[in-house]
Amino acid sequence: MNMYMRKVVALSLILVVMAQVALAADELKPVVLPKPQTEGGQPLMQVLKDRHTSRDFSPRKLPDQILSDLLWAADGINRPDTGKRTAPSAVNWQEIDIYVALADGLYLYDAKTHTLEPVLAEDLRALTGGQAFVKDAPLNLVYVADRSRMGKASEADKDMYSAADTGFISQNVYLYCASEGLATVVRGSVDRPALAKAMQLRPEQRIILAQTVGYPKDENEDKDK
Repeated sequence: MNMYMRKVVALSLILVVMAQVALAADELKPVVLPKPQTEGGQPLMQVLKDRHTSRDFSPRKLPDQILSDLLWAADGINRPDTGKRTAPSAVNWQEIDIYVALADGLYLYDAKTHTLEPVLAEDLRALTGGQAFVKDAPLNLVYVADRSRMGKASEADKDMYSAADTGFISQNVYLYCASEGLATVVRGSVDRPALAKAMQLRPEQRIILAQTVGYPKDENEDKDK
């Protein structure tokens, strides 16, 4: 096979892979989330008192309204005139993306439009952590730092600030869950290379943490099995 034919074959293979990726995302449709309900909820001091980690989850699906409110609380836009968020970020880089792993596929939360943008029509929940419960819990959030948004910061500063900014978002999720009686746990035990490959992340994107959310497990659910 001459050099020209090799290039043709290589290009053809690349186009096939790109088409398969596009098709996988096309099988999912964007999810326009309901308007977040920003009124009500428990008083802040009560929420702080109730905040805790749980690793026992019901597989019951979360309603769209809960998902909407949760993502807005996590890192939604609370000042539309400036586009600033419920969670702070260094230099307002807003470098942390929230990927949403559901049973029907992987989505990316777009705070500007308050929608879930399709990424992959594949259930990746089992890859979001080493714990057994992640594959059955209805929702796993994956916090990904896009370091290309962090300007000329040093690699060490990018590590520090992206970790801190993820912590702010994660705590917002904890507080929302405490207010709404949901179970949650933030997790560092993630096979990052395997998950990044499955999510088709770019080299400048780094997985920081994952967080599982769901209804607390009901003791009767085990009895019914």
